[in-house]
Amino acid sequence: MFKHLLVPVDGSDVSKKSLKKVAELAKADGAAVTLVYVSDPLPPTIYSDSTMGYGITQKDHQKVCDAYAKDVFKKAATALGVSIKAKTLHVSNSNLSEGILDGAKKAKADVIVMSSHKRTGIKGILLGSETHEVIIHSKLPVLVLG
Repeated sequence: MFKHLLVPVDGSDVSKKSLKKVAELAKADGAAVTLVYVSDPLPPTIYSDSTMGYGITQKDHQKVCDAYAKDVFKKAATALGVSIKAKTLHVSNSNLSEGILDGAKKAKADVIVMSSHKRTGIKGILLGSETHEVIIHSKLPVLVLG
């Protein structure tokens, strides 16, 4: 059915749990898998008790994001199992849903497979739903795993 799955990963338990289902889907369809991790391109400003802000450089921030992405990819690859050889893609974008959609274009995926935190009610309103944003703006099918 699908030939190339794009799977956003973030290291969360929800993300990890969905990878078993992703592996089953990829095996059943003989599909390629690309894991995408989206990080914010702007380094945070860290404040102490004083009025002066202390921050990190753009270069150091990128190194930290790259290292974290590699760790997330390594753990995700383990969760997928040895039979799935996933490609990886680290995207820098301050908007998570846009980063996922950019990753789908770069990977030339034909479906986005993502998990949902299942936030409803006030939590859903206040925290938003990246899955919802991807569904609304994607030109590709989006398969949401619960």
